[in-house]
Amino acid sequence: VDQHDNQRVQYLAKWTVSEKEKSEVSYVGYANLPNQVFRKAVKKGFQFSLMVVGQSGLGKSTLINSLFMTDLYEDTTYSTSPQRIPRTTQVKESTVYIEENGVRLELTVVDTPGFGDVVDNTNCWRPILDHIDTKYEKYINDESRVSRGITEDYRIHCCLYFIPPNGHGLRQIDIEFMKQLHEKVNIVPVIAKADTFTPEECTRFKKLVLQEIADNGIKIYQFPDAELDEEDDAANQKLREAIPFAVVGSSTVLEVNQKKIRGRQYPWGVAEVENADHCDFTTLRNMIIRTHMQDLKDITNKVHYENYRCNKLAGVSSSTGSSDKMAPARDPLAQFEVEKREHEMKMHKMEVEMEEVFDMKVQEKLQKLNDIEVDLNRRKDQMKRSLDQQKRELAEKRHQFEEDKKSFDAEHHKYVEQLESMKLSSSGPRGKKDDKSGKKKK
Repeated sequence: VDQHDNQRVQYLAKWTVSEKEKSEVSYVGYANLPNQVFRKAVKKGFQFSLMVVGQSGLGKSTLINSLFMTDLYEDTTYSTSPQRIPRTTQVKESTVYIEENGVRLELTVVDTPGFGDVVDNTNCWRPILDHIDTKYEKYINDESRVSRGITEDYRIHCCLYFIPPNGHGLRQIDIEFMKQLHEKVNIVPVIAKADTFTPEECTRFKKLVLQEIADNGIKIYQFPDAELDEEDDAANQKLREAIPFAVVGSSTVLEVNQKKIRGRQYPWGVAEVENADHCDFTTLRNMIIRTHMQDLKDITNKVHYENYRCNKLAGVSSSTGSSDKMAPARDPLAQFEVEKREHEMKMHKMEVEMEEVFDMKVQEKLQKLNDIEVDLNRRKDQMKRSLDQQKRELAEKRHQFEEDKKSFDAEHHKYVEQLESMKLSSSGPRGKKDDKSGKKKK
């Protein structure tokens, strides 16, 4: 029995060794590629650029400090009004290096002080749009160099647009800004200071904002469809329902029920920043940092940057005369004729536009003159009616004066007659007495 058991053990040992050798031979090693990519990416580090846009006083700096757990913005000191409010929109960049569990992140935050803070906000988004185009231009120039090396990615990957909690929907400046930039950058709308709303008011305001975004054809950031992963699809559906994110920012640490939390103290209680029942801060933070940071970068690279690159190259090709319609024709005379026709069409178009502008100006001038004429006629009729009224009043007064004069003359004549009669009556007895005295003298 012992000999049989020894033979069995030896057989099992030989079989185990052969299976191990076979498994080592069948293992190639390409399953380790994700680990190689992971180690290389961690060693290189990551870059992310975040732009925050909104009026002053909406809590942009506080929210950024709360998102990344760092004092990227120090406490703001407010000066006098003329010194505090800039006359135009400015663009300021701040870069900070963050490391967590061996993963390094180069975070660039682009702030836009002065946006929407003045009375005349015409083209206040132009400096922001120029800044985004400048980053795209720098990236395309770095890619086009002979020795490219490592291309730094400072393109704007996400734009947090802060909507003031007015309860009446989007303002005109909000609509115009998102229309101008939705083809350039991933726009994520954020409702600032959501603790000023009740839950019902917040839900109603979110629906109103989404409806106005859809009515104006604004393209905000859309979460990808996770077709193969039901869990990711459910998470993306929750994020879609949370947009626009209603957030509350605070760097103050409070102690509630023997637990330290970040929030804002009010007489009625505490608004907790990281409580999902109070605001969408944790949802926004998870979306930007934990789940969709790479997707934001991919959409920036594959959609927005490619659109800018195509438009840029199309403009260069058209300016150099190497468009598709010009490629087959290499004859200089034919090219000259084509350019001449294009120039003539351009001049004709400019002439038509100038004539339209001239006609419009003439019509405006004629309308203004007609309005002035109507106003003068109205004032003339008003003055004429006033003069007629004054004439009627004077005629009535004159008639009344004539009547009063007649009555006065009649009374005066009657009074004179009475005086005369009184004189005659008083002079009669005196004459008789004179006659008697004369007779006595004789």
